[in-house]
Amino acid sequence: MRPLTAEETTTLFEKLAKYIGANIKHLIDRPDETYCFRLHNNRVYYLSEAMMRIAASVGRDQLGSAGVCFGKFTKTGKFKLHITALDHLAQYAKHKIWIKPNGEMPFLYGNHVVKAHLGRITDDTPEHTGVVVYTMSDSPLGFGVTARSTVDMKKLAPTDIIMFHQADVGEYLREEDTLF
Repeated sequence: MRPLTAEETTTLFEKLAKYIGANIKHLIDRPDETYCFRLHNNRVYYLSEAMMRIAASVGRDQLGSAGVCFGKFTKTGKFKLHITALDHLAQYAKHKIWIKPNGEMPFLYGNHVVKAHLGRITDDTPEHTGVVVYTMSDSPLGFGVTARSTVDMKKLAPTDIIMFHQADVGEYLREEDTLF
């Protein structure tokens, strides 16, 4: 487990900024304890410094994971967020989408969100920005990227896609072999 390089940190923070914006500082400077990001087997983990010191005493081959897995770096150097980061993204999200009960299952099966399933959306959400998807009872389901801005969504047909699927809680079942 090692610290991220400057290039890896930039890539990670650019991806997180799409979803939580300037709230990234709340992830690092927490009032309870200092947290940090560490890389292990191309996966980025978010953990407290106390846990990091304990994990440093474990060998690389024996260490499975430590902290919350935020995502992984692909072979091309891009960063892919995992569904395990949803709790932190939902806590600090700038833009949110609430979907109706009839749209929850299609989203959990990995489909994009169409306008007919839209319940609410935060005002002034721009096009191609990260959003967190909630049920109408405020339970986070996943996250994705908007296909259109809030203004453009009002003109769309009910079958038009308004948000591209990135990850959902159904991935815990679909990808349980490769997730961790």
